[in-house]
Amino acid sequence: MEYRRLGNTGTLVSELCLGTMTFGRELDEAGSREILARFFEAGGNFVDTADVYEAGLSEEITGRALESAGIEREDVVLATKVRFPMGDGPNDAGLSRKHIAAGCEASLRRLGTDYIDLYQVHLWDSVTPLEETLSALTDLVRSGKVRYIGCSKYTAWQLMKALWVSDSRGFERFVTLQPQYSLVERNVERELLPACVAEGVGVLPWGPLGGGFLSGKYRRGEEPPEGSRIAGVPDEFEEAWHRRNVERNWRVLDVVEEVSWETGKSYPQIALNWLLRQPGVTAPILGARRVEQLEDNLGATGWELTGEQVRRLSEAGAIEEVYPYSMIEGAQRA
Repeated sequence: MEYRRLGNTGTLVSELCLGTMTFGRELDEAGSREILARFFEAGGNFVDTADVYEAGLSEEITGRALESAGIEREDVVLATKVRFPMGDGPNDAGLSRKHIAAGCEASLRRLGTDYIDLYQVHLWDSVTPLEETLSALTDLVRSGKVRYIGCSKYTAWQLMKALWVSDSRGFERFVTLQPQYSLVERNVERELLPACVAEGVGVLPWGPLGGGFLSGKYRRGEEPPEGSRIAGVPDEFEEAWHRRNVERNWRVLDVVEEVSWETGKSYPQIALNWLLRQPGVTAPILGARRVEQLEDNLGATGWELTGEQVRRLSEAGAIEEVYPYSMIEGAQRA
């Protein structure tokens, strides 16, 4: 596995990141330890979790799994998040100084560490002033409890406003953005991805297999297999079957199948390798439920799609050209 800079920092992370949302939910502690140990054996060093995953259980299991695997703390780049409710109190959620400080202390305790490498705000908070949030995060960095800060579910204007506040007030800057991004979810390409490239913010795509749609399990004209991940997703979520079961996505899968025949690689390996070739992407986040699934995902590294294959995959699921983006891009080509 190769390593890439975490955004524009000097810290190097593996080109695939292990997400631990399955820890404590779809995987028991023994299975979680097995997944994490295999990831590090393959050269991975980047692990992402969040306080809200199974109400803190994912963080607890992650901390214990790292210790039981005998992995030195300095050999891990450990990321977690704060924002969502962790209790019933009025200050148990959000991005206030109070909740951020309490959330960090609780995450440190659950993870069994005295610092977090990448502390991310999980979602925009429209109530708390950005100055308060960024000031609180800056204090955590300067106290040594956090190394870098990042964000997840932000729009482009929210990201740029946060970066402006940091630059103008001397606060720590977000070094990463964690958006949903895959061959079948590409809306970030309109503004978020260009903003990240322009500002040196590393992109950590979650849902890189489209909620499992790109796994190769699904067939046009058929209902999703019983027990599959998509079959259980509520209708209001982006990964729900009625949102994935559209002609554009089937065209993407047709090309993935063609490229699979050409390369001898699996559907997930092709989808992940395509992401690794996109501008600004640092490390897609894997969410394995079985060691076999992780093994297949790890096979996305060590080779490259050709430029022509990347082009075909990109064109199959390209987002619609709309104003003003189409006019701006057309003018640049003129």
